[in-house]
Amino acid sequence: MKIDKGSLVTEHAMRNAVADLSQRDRRLAAIIAAHPLCTVGRNPKPISHFEALVESVISQQLAVKAADTIHARVVKLAGGKISPAKILQTNEPAMREAGVSGAKFKTIQGLADAVQSKRIDINKLHKIESDEEIFEKLTSLWGIGPWTVDMFMMFQLGRLDIWPTGDLGVRRGYEKIYKLKEEITPKALDGKGDKFKPYRSIVAWYCWRALEK
Repeated sequence: MKIDKGSLVTEHAMRNAVADLSQRDRRLAAIIAAHPLCTVGRNPKPISHFEALVESVISQQLAVKAADTIHARVVKLAGGKISPAKILQTNEPAMREAGVSGAKFKTIQGLADAVQSKRIDINKLHKIESDEEIFEKLTSLWGIGPWTVDMFMMFQLGRLDIWPTGDLGVRRGYEKIYKLKEEITPKALDGKGDKFKPYRSIVAWYCWRALEK
């Protein structure tokens, strides 16, 4: 089954995808059966690609609650809606007071400048078929690394074959599902994802679910 990467993933298509995964792997099947249907690509946020990327940058290495709090403050600073123009008008002391680190401020400013100057046509990223091309475009910007782009492609663009091995939660969830006695490295987990193609985003989502109480 092929899902159009640029479109909303229907419930029917997602059920087919998780059924396929369940047939391939019995341990994963148990986690899928115990949790709700994966939401990747099914519940897009009504925000721009720029806003989603800023949110991803803010979330780097932070707990969800802390990231949400800081993001809400930045939205307030921007007058209710984050845009490149508003970000470029906001100074570092104000962002630091909102909880944004100096490095993240530099990253967000750089992103805003790249969008404002048209170096990156951010509103057309979803039209690019190649995940690798999107990855290369975004990681060329200072401070935007693999994790940030992975989260953006999964939750903003709804791409179903992203394998975010740099995410600690995905690794811990995988260890729990497969009852591993030692911590798995991102490099080791990378190879483990091959058998789940083209649905690695879905597997990552269920790795997160495996950690929920």
